[in-house]
Amino acid sequence: MGRFDGKVVIVTGAGRGQGAEEARMFAEEGATVVLGDVIDDEGRAVAAEIGGQATYVHLDVSSEADWANAVATATGLGPLKVLVNNAGIIRPAAIEDTSLEDYLSVINVNQVGTFLGMRSVVGPMRDAGGGAIVNISSIDGMRGSNGLISYAASKWATRGMTKVAAMEFGLFNVRVNSIHPGGVNTIMGNPMQMKELETGPYQMQPIQRIGESREIGAAVLFLASDEASYITGTELVVDGGTTTGRLEPGLPGGGTVAGYGYNV
Repeated sequence: MGRFDGKVVIVTGAGRGQGAEEARMFAEEGATVVLGDVIDDEGRAVAAEIGGQATYVHLDVSSEADWANAVATATGLGPLKVLVNNAGIIRPAAIEDTSLEDYLSVINVNQVGTFLGMRSVVGPMRDAGGGAIVNISSIDGMRGSNGLISYAASKWATRGMTKVAAMEFGLFNVRVNSIHPGGVNTIMGNPMQMKELETGPYQMQPIQRIGESREIGAAVLFLASDEASYITGTELVVDGGTTTGRLEPGLPGGGTVAGYGYNV
């Protein structure tokens, strides 16, 4: 038996990368999965790969009409029990080089999309006796990062909205939590899929490599499952230790830092 037998799950941004892997993992655990994205050909291909447990819908997460269609599709398949607000975009630029149009394009997907998703599913989840919402934020929703004004703003907002929703939805037995990944080996995290970018930038963190989609997916499935039945309104950081601090070569416990010429 799977952890999500008899349950319907919506995953946004499921056409590739992290969202596609999350959809696969839910299906492996018995869920019926509705994959939403705007990259229709890729999304349909992932759904076809998963098989009969998967349905693809066009879902621009900033569109109320698209959300209504996605939720109607999901509830037509069974009790809607899980939403993963995974869709996200990033437009790196210095503040003075960021246009209002570019800033709002990120906010509309990452922040407004999360808001609309939560608002759209809470009623069906309440009717189904409860559920779980997992919002994908970022370590940039816990710190500042130069060049990421719109992305960081949206991910901090996601973190805050998660707590508000957890407070409001708890009465309906709907849990809401956020996940904060570090670097992930996807098109967003490693656009050119360069092997050197899987380790090089991560030498100063405890686990000296980039994260993989399946590692983020495992955290998503945990928070969405009954195993996390007493967890709501919290943040789960999945970042290889990036936010714990920086390994300093030359100091006790610094270890060997590959590529930096230190052996301490």
